[in-house]
Amino acid sequence: MQSRVPALTLIPAALVCGLMLTACSVAVHNDEPKEHANVEVKIEHMNLPHLPEPPGFTHIVTSSPGKTIYLSGQGGFGEDGELPDDFVTQAENTFKNLQKCLETAGATFNDVVKMNYYLVDINDLAELRGIRSRYVNMDTPPASTLVQAPLIGDLLIEIDAIAVVPE
Repeated sequence: MQSRVPALTLIPAALVCGLMLTACSVAVHNDEPKEHANVEVKIEHMNLPHLPEPPGFTHIVTSSPGKTIYLSGQGGFGEDGELPDDFVTQAENTFKNLQKCLETAGATFNDVVKMNYYLVDINDLAELRGIRSRYVNMDTPPASTLVQAPLIGDLLIEIDAIAVVPE
């Protein structure tokens, strides 16, 4: 008889693998010079006309042409590799880590078209919005999703993102 592993047992293992892959991928650098064609990426932000404008996100973001950059979920680890206990410091570190990932790929927060936010405690949303506004252009915010979810270890926040830059 084959034993079954409950699905919830597999989720932390998958998250650990994802974080390990993220750490490995950040360590790989391509020192070759990058040449970009003189092509402008057109990013268009749209909201549904029959709904009120959403606070802090856009319903639809389209882009063409360009190179798509997928950032794995980043958590609140500091440059020293330590994870602070408080949400504010973890959130700051998370955005700094995202910024470093974007820079490594030749992008900025202005190139981000989609962000997914994962919070352990939804009551941290106001703090998140304040920190996010220092990094993300809130006049044309990316499409986004917010999920309250348990995270591995002592993580209080995780954010993944998609960006598009000229090829």
